[in-house]
Amino acid sequence: MLLGDPLITAPTSACIALGGNLGDPLATLTAVRPLLIRELHSWAAGDAAQLVLGWSPLFSTAPVGGPPGQPPFVNGVLLVGRAAGGREPWPDAQALLGRLQDLEARFGRQRLEPWGPRSLDLDLLWCGEARCSSPQLELPHPRLRQRAFVIGPLAAIAAQLVLPGGHQTAAALLAELLSRPGAEPPPRPLPPRQGWPETV
Repeated sequence: MLLGDPLITAPTSACIALGGNLGDPLATLTAVRPLLIRELHSWAAGDAAQLVLGWSPLFSTAPVGGPPGQPPFVNGVLLVGRAAGGREPWPDAQALLGRLQDLEARFGRQRLEPWGPRSLDLDLLWCGEARCSSPQLELPHPRLRQRAFVIGPLAAIAAQLVLPGGHQTAAALLAELLSRPGAEPPPRPLPPRQGWPETV
């Protein structure tokens, strides 16, 4: 939906990374999608009618960090913009984080070890021009520009989007990440499915 939209920029958008590698992550992400839409509309309140949601295709990605032997992840991103290039400040990012963590808990997320396997991971990557550094939330996400499993899905829907904290587009950063020695394997696009029709 957002592919090539010049009105969608990092300062006017919010971005959420979705992932999981326990149970049936495809089913989990498909099930959480309508719930996430509802939470976003509730969070945006008066702006809800103006929301433009851009869902990436889903990708299979290799685990990064954490204990060895984890199963692959399924990852995607959701880019949240406003119709007609609205530039009003977004509501409180901390409140959105709370909603995301509530959804994670509903799907059995347990925080047992850093970068460990998980049923559902919903990470707020940025929220307009909000800047935050606390134990609960850091915006923009400190590892946003280091992770091909995030940048790959983002580049699939917004290749020319300039990411927060730099001057590179999503497509250029993905190419750089994949060319580094010892780089993560490239994200592998998954076919569309009922409830998640987006494709590369």
